[in-house]
Amino acid sequence: MSGPLTGYRIIEIAGIGPGPFAAMLLSDMGAEVVRVERAAAVRGPLPDGAHFDVLLRGRRNVAIDLKQPEGVEALLSLVESADALIEGFRPGVMERLGVGPDVCLARNPKLVFGRMTGWGQEGPYSQAAGHDINYIALAGALAHFGRAGEAPVPPLNMVGDFGGGGMFLAYGVVCALLEGQRSGQGQVVDTAMVDGAAVLMSMFWAFKSIGMFDENARGTNLLDTGAHFYDVYRCSDDNYISLGSIEPQFYAELLRLTGLDTDEQFAKQMDKGEWPALKARLTEVFASKSRAEWCEIMEATDVCFAPVLTMSEAAEHPHNVERSTFIDVAGTKQPAPAPRFSRTTPVVSMPPAFPGAHTRDVFADWGVAADTVESWVSSGALRQAEAAG
Repeated sequence: MSGPLTGYRIIEIAGIGPGPFAAMLLSDMGAEVVRVERAAAVRGPLPDGAHFDVLLRGRRNVAIDLKQPEGVEALLSLVESADALIEGFRPGVMERLGVGPDVCLARNPKLVFGRMTGWGQEGPYSQAAGHDINYIALAGALAHFGRAGEAPVPPLNMVGDFGGGGMFLAYGVVCALLEGQRSGQGQVVDTAMVDGAAVLMSMFWAFKSIGMFDENARGTNLLDTGAHFYDVYRCSDDNYISLGSIEPQFYAELLRLTGLDTDEQFAKQMDKGEWPALKARLTEVFASKSRAEWCEIMEATDVCFAPVLTMSEAAEHPHNVERSTFIDVAGTKQPAPAPRFSRTTPVVSMPPAFPGAHTRDVFADWGVAADTVESWVSSGALRQAEAAG
């Protein structure tokens, strides 16, 4: 490992979505992250090849039965050597398992205990089930995705699970680790997707306060597809291009390259009353050529332009190829670690692992006596996935 977090040890209690994403980010940056699965997740011999889930890359996997006292003790033996632990259960679940923050911090006072939930550790919704769509709805974000006159459009699950959730958990853990270097103390990081999604809306709260964002008129504002110069347009081949020609000099370049620079109506760039008509005109213009033709005209100019690409297309685009934005790990194409560093280069240390693939190795490497490990394996508190025949 060579990333900037090399030397840190982090325990990930297995979950879905934002928790694994945060663990992947930390692992990508060089931290030694161990994913703790339920013992019941080990089913038969290890399959050939790597696990399909890209979010599990870069870390070893152990299987523990936390419903057994020996399983709790096994996890706490890892906690003693860890810098951080992250979990994504509803509030109170870790406490009921006997591995809540009080217990873990008693075993390791320097531990950072990262908690990932949708609603947070308290509040009227805290014990309710939910998903990304619900969290960004309550955060005041979902209402503002979509076109005028249409229903809100969920932006995949990127805003709640990953932007407002996993990234904020990883950020919070690193912040707490930095603070711990000064204080010598650990602490609990309460990461809620509703909180993170709300923070992602900060600029729009600022715009709203000065009358630049009408929260009651979705799809009519500067950045929500209201403006003709900030939108996507269909081309003659049914592919799309994107425009972000906000600043005057970029807007002027857009008009020059579309041949609209002599049209006086387009001089009224910031007149919202003109936007629907100007958008209709641009719709006609972009429909007159293919996406490839518009790329020939506008790529690498100051229009603020890019073709709208699928994932597969993005992986093959020359810009992304030159920067190695996408990499191949064990035969699976996926995004490379980000951001980049001048000295401590992040790498993907290993492909995604199956439950229990490294149970014995991890406990040995983290200093647990071999006979203790074997007693836990014999009792069923630990489970080691064995190689096929």
